[in-house]
Formats: sequence, structure tokens, C-alpha cells
Amino acid sequence: MVPQSIEYQKVMSEIVYVNLPGPQEPTPGMTGGELLHGFLAELYRAKTPEAKQILVNLCRKWNVIYKEPSA
Repeated sequence: MVPQSIEYQKVMSEIVYVNLPGPQEPTPGMTGGELLHGFLAELYRAKTPEAKQILVNLCRKWNVIYKEPSA
């Protein structure tokens, strides 16, 4: 059997929004979603420009958008 000349793969097109602010510290009894929310919010608060750029690049790759609270 001859393999296909073109292979097609559906790529995830969903967008994940991370609402800010997230939890500042983990607490007993937090759900996995709450822990992940806090972890992602902590990454967003990176102090160095290099760390912030890494986060921006990862977010573009994985369709993650941080949403600041509306005023």
C-alpha cells in the first residue's frame, strides 16, 4: 500500500482564558483547577523580562490568553 502524500492532522483551536488575579498562595482543599489557576497567575507575575518573554511565547503556542480584570 502506498502512503498518502499529504497527511492531515486537526490542531486544537480552542482558546484558554486565564482570569486575573489568581490565588496568591495554595491552600488546603484547593481543587486541581484552582491550583492550576494560581500556578498560571504566578507565572504571569514574573519579574524578569526574559521569564515574561518565555511565558508570552508559550501562551502563543498553546492559545492561552490572560485576561486582566475590567475596571
